[in-house]
Amino acid sequence: MGDDAGATGPLQKGLWWAQDYAYATGWQVRGLLSRIQPGSFHQGHLSPVVIIPGVYENWQFMLPVIHVIHDAGHPVHVVTMLQRNKLDVPTAARLVAQHLEEAGLTDASIVAHSKGGLIGKYVMLNLDPGQRVRRMITVCTPFSGSRYARYMLIPSLRIFSPRNALTRQMAREEAINSRISSIYGVFDPHIPEGSVLPGATNIELPSAGHFRILGEPETARIIVEQLRG
Repeated sequence: MGDDAGATGPLQKGLWWAQDYAYATGWQVRGLLSRIQPGSFHQGHLSPVVIIPGVYENWQFMLPVIHVIHDAGHPVHVVTMLQRNKLDVPTAARLVAQHLEEAGLTDASIVAHSKGGLIGKYVMLNLDPGQRVRRMITVCTPFSGSRYARYMLIPSLRIFSPRNALTRQMAREEAINSRISSIYGVFDPHIPEGSVLPGATNIELPSAGHFRILGEPETARIIVEQLRG
């Protein structure tokens, strides 16, 4: 995909939109049909990783990344109680914190997509007094919100507005940003503001899309690299 990142005209952006939705649709279907059990990823000799998907995504949507992280030696945990991640950020964060405690995870890392990064940051800021979470790697997270969200009728999408009180409050909190790596592409059709996070390790890939970037081998490679770092 690296070759198509240089041209950013309307036709190219339209193609990226179409490819992004095709990828998302395909993986939503695969997720529904998947018979893989979350416990099958719990073994590993390296530090544990907790996966947090984006809004309307089940944990299987993250399988391309999960397989690579697990193959690298990390035990991988998913929070099945999130289901399709339609809960508000604080409620979802409490479920993640509960899983960390009940599973006895320490020195853990969070790997999150989109909204999952906001949930993970909320956990790190407010629900992790024992610092069970060492760091977080995010992919296409709207840390500053998305201007498109204000036009959404569904509350679970409207929370991403830059005017949302929680989004603004979280954006102002920079104390833990140095423990976050934010990965994103050259064009995100859902987050025109981008995913750059002040004080974090910001990594731009020569790729485009909000969903399709999860399937890029380079994305998984960098995630594993950041986990080791």
